[in-house]
Amino acid sequence: FAVVTSVNRDDLPDGGAAHFASTIRQIRRLNPGCGVEVLIPDFCGDPQALQTVLDAEPEVLNHTLETVPPLYREMRPQADYRRSLMVLGRARQWADATGARVKVKTGIMVGVGETLDEVTELMRDAARAGTQVLTIGQYLQPSHRHHPVIRYVEPAEFDRMAEIGRELGIDWVESGPMVRSSYHAREQSETLAGGQGQAAE
Repeated sequence: FAVVTSVNRDDLPDGGAAHFASTIRQIRRLNPGCGVEVLIPDFCGDPQALQTVLDAEPEVLNHTLETVPPLYREMRPQADYRRSLMVLGRARQWADATGARVKVKTGIMVGVGETLDEVTELMRDAARAGTQVLTIGQYLQPSHRHHPVIRYVEPAEFDRMAEIGRELGIDWVESGPMVRSSYHAREQSETLAGGQGQAAE
């Protein structure tokens, strides 16, 4: 199973969509049967760029929401929460309409000042958009120039967020201090492809 991501390619007209699609196809050519997850940008809301990636039919299309809306100005000043939800929603609508095997995934990091109510509302939005897989992990400060860690979230809180996410209808929620966007990616894809949900812990 391969997870493919990239830096932002705002220098390219399609935001790098063709590179993602080509990479998916080359992985399958060189290693038939290898599953692929792509972690994509929002392509500035360009539906054709998103379609280019979807047409290559990765097993998982991942676009991270990163954090709750009130923190976007601090954490994601170049991004737009509603546009990111639109990317997730369009991907799920296409998969449902075509019967494609693509699963829709997103993720967030916590510990930067969000509240449980804000995370719950984000999960509700993600579920409404058709998200099937959600990852929740602890934010760690990459450098002194980045947003500081406000607090380290307790394991019990991660468990509670996972429980809420499943109650809201998200099929698979990975939630814990060490969880990152690709955590257990193969297991998620294979289990959901088999029509099985995540067992409650």
